[in-house]
Formats: sequence, structure tokens, C-alpha cells
Amino acid sequence: MQQQPTIIPGACHQDQRGKLRYNNDFNSSMVKRIYLIENSAEQPVRGWQGHRIEQRWFLATRGAFEIYTIAVDNWEHPSVDLPHFKYMLRQQKPDVLHIPSGYITAIRSLEPESTLMVMSDYLMGEVNDEYRFLLYHFKDIFTNL
Repeated sequence: MQQQPTIIPGACHQDQRGKLRYNNDFNSSMVKRIYLIENSAEQPVRGWQGHRIEQRWFLATRGAFEIYTIAVDNWEHPSVDLPHFKYMLRQQKPDVLHIPSGYITAIRSLEPESTLMVMSDYLMGEVNDEYRFLLYHFKDIFTNL
């Protein structure tokens, strides 16, 4: 059975000194690469992209995002009506969304200048494992944008 995406919850502590945002349950020992995504205002949705082998972790460092996930049934010609799931990430709470291998994602910025940190368990070029599909390939997800 394929592993499902999961939220690793973060928290925030506030006192007279200020705020401390943390995620003590996220184990970053598998992370080999980090990059940041900022979608443009003209195109607030980036997708669909994913990996058969690579897994990723997402953290909103500024603003807010909706992250859509689909478990792919056929990497050459995926079905257009696959079920999808939606997750919310906001900078105020440092939740980390774990995307296991076998999934594609679409990332929607909800606020201007939102920034998403992406962490991967493979270095760039270490595996040939990038799959991209048109944003509107999958039925009824982004038809109203």
C-alpha cells in the first residue's frame, strides 16, 4: 500500500520576548537539497509535477499555500479523474507537509509574495525522476481559475 502525504504539525510559543515557531517532530536527516518557490501573481498555481522515487517536504516560510496531491496510476498517461487531496500551509504555523514518492503536486499561492521551502531526499541530477503534466489535465480541480 502506498504511503499517504502527511502533515507534520509545527507550533508557536509566544511570550514577552516574542514568538518562536518550531517543528520538533520533523526529522530532516533525509534532506539532501533545499529550494524555494515563489509563484508569480499572474500565475499563482504551479503544477502538476512529481516524482516516482523522490520524496519531498514543504514548509510555508512566507504567506500561505494550498498544496494539491495526486497518487499517479500511470506515469506515461495518468487517468484524468484521479482523486486529489488538498492541504493548507501557512507561515504562522510551521507545519511540514511530507509528500512521499509516487505523487504529483500542484502548488497554489494564496497571498502575494508567498514563499514555499521545498526539501528533497535527492540531489539535483542524482536520479532522472521528474514528471510534469498540464495543469488542466486532471478533471475539475483547476477549471474555475
